[in-house]
Amino acid sequence: MAALSSSPVAPCCVKGAVAAIRAMERTRTLRSSVWQMGCCPVEHLRCGGQVGVTAVTKRRGVVACAAAAASSTTDVPTVADTKLSFIKSYRKPIPSIYSNVIQELLVQQHLMRYNSTYVYDPIFALGFVTVYDQLMDGYPNDEDRDAIFKAYISALNEDPEQYRKDSKKLEEWAAAQSGSGIADFAGKDGEVEAALKDIAERAAGKEKFHYSRFFAIGLFRLLECAKASDPAVLETLSKALNVSKRSVDRDLDVYRNLLSKLAQGKELIKEYVDREKKKKAERDAAAANKSSAESVAKTEGSKPE
Repeated sequence: MAALSSSPVAPCCVKGAVAAIRAMERTRTLRSSVWQMGCCPVEHLRCGGQVGVTAVTKRRGVVACAAAAASSTTDVPTVADTKLSFIKSYRKPIPSIYSNVIQELLVQQHLMRYNSTYVYDPIFALGFVTVYDQLMDGYPNDEDRDAIFKAYISALNEDPEQYRKDSKKLEEWAAAQSGSGIADFAGKDGEVEAALKDIAERAAGKEKFHYSRFFAIGLFRLLECAKASDPAVLETLSKALNVSKRSVDRDLDVYRNLLSKLAQGKELIKEYVDREKKKKAERDAAAANKSSAESVAKTEGSKPE
């Protein structure tokens, strides 16, 4: 944070400014260039080089300065904003057994998505698509499952079609590679190879690359498609992409445990779906019986005595 102006109001206003920033739920620290107060009179506070709101009180003036500074930066949605966007995009009720997992995933991915080092990449997309499809396997309605996916990705201000398209390209590309040859992308030309080279370059720089569990799962899916079961291939691929093999191993262990739990969960989901179908059939039968009874009663009532 840049030093405050030498004006006597500065020391007593720091606490108010910090409170204002926290209240706005910003996930990034405000840059000092837009936070700094100018040397203009106490009645006017300057934010980012522009005159701000007239200060009614010293504290309120700095709060206004912080608010103006925040609005001048790139707006980052809050978790609440992302969840609200999802709810607005998909208005149908989601069974709680799925809804709880989706909401938890959405919060986690929101934090990844708006990390300052995050840049979309197809391996991350493949990892998420893999997890989503496994979690939602057995969902009662295929169209609703696809609609939920679109609402979810759109709520993160990303393109659901790009996620699906890039994931399919990677799977098809990996399936065409030899087991060990999947890590030899650096010396080859092609759309997928170019994307992998870009990831490796950014991962080496550490500035525009955000490693996550979804990325590790994307790597695992690539190896599955290439039928590369040798652990050495994963090590070679991780090295070629400039990501930590240790981190990948750790996250894949978590993923394998998740798959085991998913297998058990699918049994519960099947029981849930069967139970809901039975309830629906009973409701439909009851409604049909009621309608039939009302029809008979109406017919009987219309007969002459």
